[in-house]
Amino acid sequence: MSRSKAAALVMAAGAGERLGSRTPKQYLPLAGGPNALRRAIQALTAHPRIHQVQAVVSPEAHDLYLEATKGLQLKPPVPGGATRQESVRAGLEALAGTAQPDLILIHDAARPVIPAMVIDRVLDALEISEAATPAISVADTLAHTSDGLVRAPIPRDGLVQVQTPQGFRFNEILAAHRAHTDAGATDDISMIRLAGGTAKIVEGSPLLHKLTTEADKAMLERLLSAAPRVGNGYDVHAFGPGDHVTLCGVDITHGQGLAGHSDADVAMHAVTDAILGAIAAGDIGTHFPPSDPQWKGAASEIFLAEALRLVEARGGQLAHIDVTIVCEEPKIGPHRAAMQACMADILSLAADRVSVKATTSERLGFTGRREGIAALATATVLL
Repeated sequence: MSRSKAAALVMAAGAGERLGSRTPKQYLPLAGGPNALRRAIQALTAHPRIHQVQAVVSPEAHDLYLEATKGLQLKPPVPGGATRQESVRAGLEALAGTAQPDLILIHDAARPVIPAMVIDRVLDALEISEAATPAISVADTLAHTSDGLVRAPIPRDGLVQVQTPQGFRFNEILAAHRAHTDAGATDDISMIRLAGGTAKIVEGSPLLHKLTTEADKAMLERLLSAAPRVGNGYDVHAFGPGDHVTLCGVDITHGQGLAGHSDADVAMHAVTDAILGAIAAGDIGTHFPPSDPQWKGAASEIFLAEALRLVEARGGQLAHIDVTIVCEEPKIGPHRAAMQACMADILSLAADRVSVKATTSERLGFTGRREGIAALATATVLL
């Protein structure tokens, strides 16, 4: 799959009056830590597929913005307009030009938690669609009301709750905003539809909760106060016929291969087990039994991506992984950076949250006798 150049636009120009605070909601501290704006920007800048992040803020809140983003390497903020639509257009115009991105994510600063997998889903959808938005199914009964009374229920079939970040091909969303300056749109999918386009829905997340009321603030603070959970993983594969080994997704030329039902990526298997352990979801064999022929020769990134999906399905966030490869050969050092980058890409983590190390067993045991490779891994999940 091709990887287009992507940027993110963070919308932070609103006053957030419904929260009842003099300070705009995006600047209020959450759970004794950073505010919603800083958390959203940090999540986007940490994602390996996003190359730049641009904020749009109210001119009256410029000092609040500078305090909230202190220490972050960002371009100066773009002044917002009188409406959200004007603010988005201002942000898009600021990104237009010689360095403009191919793809753009537009995100509300009031959604401080952005699962990396949702970003990936939106960006992946843009490879085949002109626009995409995360959404979740409506679970509660809906009804029309008046005078404080229920008047008529609304069928839930076909209804979803639309979230951000919404994704677009940059030139198309910019053209839509330029052509429909008075549309009064409250989101940008509406702009694409006004221009005659369509938008694909991808799976969203309950973690993308929007800060609107005090109850929302309390819910987000409970979420952001989640305790870390740690899981461990261990795996072994013996050497067998072959001309390379696959470790952390990287093929390394070697006089032997590793024996296994899948691609025998012993390091990635250990990391997968560590992630599953952190959420008490069994082990890799539980989800991908070696007796199942469909996994014969399968790429282990499938297993790793599923472990990450299970973390986010439980409302958690993967924070860090650490893997140690134990072998006499091949030499790991020349391939360490590529391994780190590959794992970071699959897990949608910043590279500095992926640790890959190697050691020998001082010629002791089966690894010392060059009979195979072992790997140990630790994963930290916030849940």
